[in-house]
Amino acid sequence: MNVLTENEISYLIRGAIFKIYNELGPGLLESVYEVLLEFELKKQGLDVKKQVPLPVYYENNILEIGFRLDLLINNKVIIEIKSVENLTKVHHKQLLTYLKISELKLGILVNFNVEDISKAIFRKVNNL
Repeated sequence: MNVLTENEISYLIRGAIFKIYNELGPGLLESVYEVLLEFELKKQGLDVKKQVPLPVYYENNILEIGFRLDLLINNKVIIEIKSVENLTKVHHKQLLTYLKISELKLGILVNFNVEDISKAIFRKVNNL
């Protein structure tokens, strides 16, 4: 069985993002892009989990706070999907926090509501 690295998964994710954007463009809801990315990545044989609960461990307690990862690919890479006019610092920090809490190494933040998708895909790393 071929086990893909985070970087190999990231490459496939970028390709899927570009394909979806080039076919449908900006302006759709985040939930639509989420379903489309799930579909594209599953077609490529990746394991895709949607809306994955992310518990927080605090003082030896597991707290279900309501954090959810938009997509989790091969249990290695988080995709956080936005469709907003402007990404803010908090969007970037949110993904970094998810990486820290989950102890995963790579996350992709993408904002589909832009004129140039190549400037709206951000890799966030946690000790990669």
